[in-house]
Amino acid sequence: MKTRAHLFRDRAARDHSPVTYIELFFDLVFVFAITQLSHRLLSHLTTDGALKTILLFLPVWWVWIYTSWTTNWLDPERANVRLMLILMMLGGLALAIAIPDAFGGDGLLFSASYVAMQLFRSLYMVWASRGVNDARARNFLRISFYFVLSAPFWFWGAFVDANMRMYLWALAILIEYAGPMVFFRMPVLGRSTGADWDISGGHMAERCALFIIIALGEAVLVTGATYSALPHDGPTTAAFVTSFVGSATLWWIYFDIGAKRASSMISAADNVGFIARNAYTYLHMPIVAGVVVTAVADAKMLAAPVAVSDRVYLLTACGGPILFLFGNQMFKWVTSEQRFPPLSHFIGNFLLAMIAVAGYFAHWETLTVGVLATSSLIFTAQWEWFSLHGGWQRWAPWLGPLFGRKP
Repeated sequence: MKTRAHLFRDRAARDHSPVTYIELFFDLVFVFAITQLSHRLLSHLTTDGALKTILLFLPVWWVWIYTSWTTNWLDPERANVRLMLILMMLGGLALAIAIPDAFGGDGLLFSASYVAMQLFRSLYMVWASRGVNDARARNFLRISFYFVLSAPFWFWGAFVDANMRMYLWALAILIEYAGPMVFFRMPVLGRSTGADWDISGGHMAERCALFIIIALGEAVLVTGATYSALPHDGPTTAAFVTSFVGSATLWWIYFDIGAKRASSMISAADNVGFIARNAYTYLHMPIVAGVVVTAVADAKMLAAPVAVSDRVYLLTACGGPILFLFGNQMFKWVTSEQRFPPLSHFIGNFLLAMIAVAGYFAHWETLTVGVLATSSLIFTAQWEWFSLHGGWQRWAPWLGPLFGRKP
């Protein structure tokens, strides 16, 4: 029992549980998984392909975020915990390898890897917590119960055709995603409480911020790899610059205000578990998905910058940033004292929607749509910076009344 107590971080020794090197090493698997998802969406740009990619993205995110909750409590510097994470990495590689053909011949590899990872990690936490923190052990028993409930649908889906597989896996995901919302209520053990989710808010904020970096890094990799294989003429180079500026703007929108403010807020909050569930477990999904979809649009723009925009390109070029802004908008709202979500993000999404409509009827080139979509993101970032960051106070104090502030 004493040995198992040493598997957990010493919260009394420091206020913030730092992200460790093994956690960053673990994240490398998800760089691969995000790349696989992007490539799969790029090669299956249909309604059916998009729905299937979403169904694959959700379990990838779910296994990563649950592991981040786990390492918030466990001490990854302990050899026992490191071995657990390395085994999880092996499962994660199998999961990522199966993504391209998950709705074909690799369905069983995908489902078996996923179920094994989720149950292995959760039951490991039950074992590690028994006699050390029995409330936490019961919490992970409840979590394991939901993974046991969904497991038959994951395996059943692996043995049926692709269309039926979609329905069965969607049901499995629905069961798992409902768990935190109902506090993992189950027979006999009841439900979890906020005290069971007492985590280090700073660690959770840092882990999710690093995952956003992973997704943005994958977008930059796709841009660079695609451009390097193309002729470096004027339109292609302009598309390359537009793609990079767009990625940099996405970084700015997330990290300039939202990430730092949320980290400070959750670190000082009493109900840290509830905030982490809403702001990080759920609301980071559209943020990451938005980065992935935007990267796919950038790849299409680079491949044919002067081609006329079709419906699929417009949906990715404008839909990706809309997803990203929506996720950030909700994330910043629940981690601030603002009465309403950021107005800048509403305006940005309105502009993106108008660009999609105008591009479809005016038959704009893909580069034109890409430049306008990136310009909308830049506008959103500038509006937020001037209104919340106090930038106008130094650069243009006469703008203060426009943003509802007194100079």
